[in-house]
Amino acid sequence: MKVRGIAMVGAGFIGPVHVEALRRLGLPVVGLLGVDEAESRRAAAALGLPRAYRSYDEVLADPGVDAVHLATPNRWHYPMAKAALAAGKHVLCEKPLAMNSRESAELVALAKASGRAAGVNYNVRYYPLCLHAREMVRRGDLGKVISACGSYVQDWLLLPTDYNWRVLAEEGGALRAVADIGTHWLDLVQWITGLEVEAVCADLLTVHPVRHRPKGEVETFSGKMKAAAAAEPVSVATEDHGAVLIRFRGGARGVLWVSQVTAGRKNCLRFEIAGTRQAVSWESERPNELWIGRRSEPNEVLLRDPALAAEAARRHIAFPGGHNEGFPDTFKQCFKAFYEAIEADTFREAPPFPTFDDGHREILLCEAILRSHREERWMPVAA
Repeated sequence: MKVRGIAMVGAGFIGPVHVEALRRLGLPVVGLLGVDEAESRRAAAALGLPRAYRSYDEVLADPGVDAVHLATPNRWHYPMAKAALAAGKHVLCEKPLAMNSRESAELVALAKASGRAAGVNYNVRYYPLCLHAREMVRRGDLGKVISACGSYVQDWLLLPTDYNWRVLAEEGGALRAVADIGTHWLDLVQWITGLEVEAVCADLLTVHPVRHRPKGEVETFSGKMKAAAAAEPVSVATEDHGAVLIRFRGGARGVLWVSQVTAGRKNCLRFEIAGTRQAVSWESERPNELWIGRRSEPNEVLLRDPALAAEAARRHIAFPGGHNEGFPDTFKQCFKAFYEAIEADTFREAPPFPTFDDGHREILLCEAILRSHREERWMPVAA
């Protein structure tokens, strides 16, 4: 089926990224809902959208809306996704899928019963060279995977005066750095290697137990670009950084370092996957280069080029070699996979996009990480 219309819910940092990516695909975005009617009108006007919704009920009652994109604070993901599925809409949700595994498990069951496509926006999968690395593992180029190590680091919450709703457990959940960015790394590495995390050992730290909240909400990443406003102290229990030791099913090991307080790192995801034959390494701030390591032959840096990439990667490359693709393109390619599967009616059998099942597994993993940190021991990940 063709989708007649898509509604965007959320007007912060990521909402407009969704809208721009959908438009580049020629998909019809018919309207937007913000936190209130005033924000809906401002954002719809800024993005040139035909409709500013006044409420979520109005979104779901619109007969011209076949799909809903959710880019709201985390605590709204579960009730909004549940309501959208009940209304017969396809759902593409930002991560995390829900606030806990009870909610996410229910959403998995509801999605399967609904007959609608239900995806989670793990967009990092769609960097072409991550797709190529996955094909290298599947072809056996790396041999048996021995380890997967890396990090996801940022600096936007380095100072105690840096503030966003994500620092509050009641808005985003008890985990923050791990759940907000670490889950992208965990999803990506498991997807590339085909390995599943079976146990974790975590050590997390809150650098700023008190932050200073401006009187008036701050958009993600924008706080440090504005003059300081009147502020009030707010207690913070969510982590600013931390390390996670990983045991993969089958024997491989891993290490993840996550930080939102590393000066100079704006948005840097890095992984190095080592096998018995070769290794590969990649980082998001140099996304068009893939390092390939060999023991007895010269190492190689593969540049993103559709003429050189594996077929699975080539399908998600829009420009010739030397014409770089980056962050906004990953959203475009993720949504392309989602809506092509809807149009072909193939999303039930072998969905080519991250699903609610993937989102649920990430929440189980986050719950194991949090419990491991609190109990200071290795923790198995629930099945």
